[in-house]
Order: sequence, then C-alpha cells, then structure tokens
Amino acid sequence: MRKQLIVALVYDFDGTLSPGNMQEFGFIQAIGKTPEEFWRMSDEIAKGQDASNILAYMKLMFDEARKAGIPLRKEDFKKFGQKIELFPGVLEWFRLINEYGKAHGVRIEHYINSSGLAEMIEGSPIAGEFKRIFACSFLYNDKGEAEWPGVAVDYTAKTQFLFKINKGILSIRDNKRVNESQLDENKRIPFPAMIYFGDGETDVPCMKIVKMFGGNSIAVYSQKSERKRNIARKLLRQKRVNFICPADYGKDSKMYGIVCAIIDKIKAEYELKKLENV
Repeated sequence: MRKQLIVALVYDFDGTLSPGNMQEFGFIQAIGKTPEEFWRMSDEIAKGQDASNILAYMKLMFDEARKAGIPLRKEDFKKFGQKIELFPGVLEWFRLINEYGKAHGVRIEHYINSSGLAEMIEGSPIAGEFKRIFACSFLYNDKGEAEWPGVAVDYTAKTQFLFKINKGILSIRDNKRVNESQLDENKRIPFPAMIYFGDGETDVPCMKIVKMFGGNSIAVYSQKSERKRNIARKLLRQKRVNFICPADYGKDSKMYGIVCAIIDKIKAEYELKKLENV
C-alpha cells in the first residue's frame, strides 16, 4: 500500500484553462494575421498534404515568424505566454485544491497534457503549478532559435502521457519504461486517482481512458459558447465523461465542489483498501 495517497489532476490547456488557443493572445497579431486567417492557413496546409494538424500549425508559426522577422527563442515564446488569458478562478485554483487535499491527507499533483506549445505555457502565470507540462515543443539550434518541431502532441499521442503519469515517468522521450509491465500496486498514481479536464473532442481518448479505468473525467465548457456547452452535453450523453462543468474555477464554483467531492471519494476508497489489508 502506498505511504501517501497522490491524486493527479491532468488538464488540457486551450479551451480548458484558457478561453482560446494560446497563439491568439499575441503571437498571431505579431505576425500580422487574424486568428481566423492563421487557422485557415494551418488547416489548408494539413488538408492539402494530408498532414498532421499539429505539425501544420507548428510549421506555420515558424514560417510566418521568419517572414515577419520575429525570433523564436524559448524566451520569445515565454513572452507570448505571459499574455495568455485564463478562465475565472484559474489563478487561485491550484492553491485552493492543494489546501483542500492537504487538509484531507491527500497530496495533489497537477499536470498539463496539451497540443499547445510547452514553451508558451511555461511563460504563463500558472507555469509553476505543474509537476510536468506534456505538450508540443521545438528543437533549437546553437543560437537558441527554433528550427524544427521536437514534440508534436495530437489527440492520440496525449494518451501516452496518462500512462507516464500512472507510472511516474516524467520524460517525454522515454518509450521503454512506459511499456514495461508493472503491477498495479507499484504504479505511482493509479487511474482511479486521476481527474482529467478537457474541453473538446480532441480530449475524448484521454477522457475515455481515465473514466474506463476508474478515474473521473470532466468536460469543461465556456459559458459564452453554446457550441462548447453542446459538445460537453454530447460527451456526457455518450458516457465518455463523468461530469460537465462551466469553466469557472473559483471557490464557490460547481467545478470546485465536484473536484472536492471526487477527492473525498478517492480518499474514502483508499482508507477502505487499507482496512482490507489489516
């Protein structure tokens, strides 16, 4: 039996913690495009060459920045990340949940599992809250400038990171230990001790895996978007998630109440399991 109960909160980023795609809070404007223009161009690249949407947007960022004379070093991405907007309550959320967990004898860990850019998330005001940010990133030359995609995370690639969190593996590159057989009782964070937060259909494989293995998945939606609300309702109707919730992370929010109740349930099951082993 584990000495301390750890609960992992795993978040998508765009549309889940932030009301838009992170590129839309400064980068796209800096290259002289509108968000609509940028994403249309990205989609055209992907469709025209039957390519990955993720690699297409990363190449477009690289090409358009070069045309505009904008350097793409890690510090440049972080500066754009500082401008990312967050949903209500996100800034206080981590402290609130950590305190609730501590008061109930539960260690809370937060992870990002995103198709956005790790370098931009690392510049956001909440970057320090996460044990690990699993997301897309670039490779850099000897001048520190981005020159090629290093990690591309699409909706199926996201699922691998759940198994890495499950086994306590923080390396993106590691593809050996994550595939090694391991007894459930030796896994660092069992799936029933995971809560997954996502906003859309690209999160479905992760939501379904977490729910299927006994954890909880929450479909998050912006209260300003009827389309997002309908997607969340559809996911609940299809039994792909356990809960749907407005993107409000304040202490008086539905989100806070649901997550605290899930933590209580995980804690109770942990204590019952301990009694079985007496």
